[in-house]
Amino acid sequence: MENTAKELLDTVTSGAFLALSGDGTSRRQTSRSEFAGRDSSVSIIDADIMVRQALQDLLKSIDLSSQAFGSVSDFLQRNRSPDNPSCIVLDVRLPGLSGLEFQEHLARSGVKTPIVFLTAHADIQMTVRAMKSGAVDFLTKPFRDQDLLDAVSAALERDRARRRQQQAINDLRRRFSCLTERELDVTWLVAAGRMNKQIAAELGISESTVKLHRGSVMRKLNVRTVPDLVRMADIMAQSIEPRQSQQL
Repeated sequence: MENTAKELLDTVTSGAFLALSGDGTSRRQTSRSEFAGRDSSVSIIDADIMVRQALQDLLKSIDLSSQAFGSVSDFLQRNRSPDNPSCIVLDVRLPGLSGLEFQEHLARSGVKTPIVFLTAHADIQMTVRAMKSGAVDFLTKPFRDQDLLDAVSAALERDRARRRQQQAINDLRRRFSCLTERELDVTWLVAAGRMNKQIAAELGISESTVKLHRGSVMRKLNVRTVPDLVRMADIMAQSIEPRQSQQL
């Protein structure tokens, strides 16, 4: 059954809140059973082979698959973007490109895979820089196994939320693609707060025609109320290229 407009809107807005607030990244006792049956994966990038092996063993103990890399270049050569929820456990100090530089590279490339940083020599400036750039957590070696599991759990949950949000946005785009050009005109103007009479005058059509177009829009978008239609239009306007949307 197709999701209702309200369900889609709730998915989009809850995912946006999670991304902005970093919800779930605070310390908590993550149960190992939380990972059971999860279709998730973790990429580990650390120059120390002993650390890589220890982390892989820890994740394997909770049935969580992982790949380990000794450098960013090794990761870029061998890694394939997973289709399932994933995260990166990333050391700050690496040969070649550092962890912080790699984080910035991913951000510029539009890659939103959550990152958990590891370091043996943390300082406030480094931590602030990483967290401001979207890191889920910043752990100082040596760290407790439970702290690493908590951070990975939060990172994977953030990626799941991001994927649900993107799926909902894609669904909204599909629905909007079914609208005619005139229906889109009416939609943007309704979202801008125009009354039927104002829309009719602006588009040079009758008020009854505006009502017909608006009714058709609400049926195609599977939306029941004007406030939900406005929310949906606002989300669409923010998720598409500026040149593709009309100025409200």
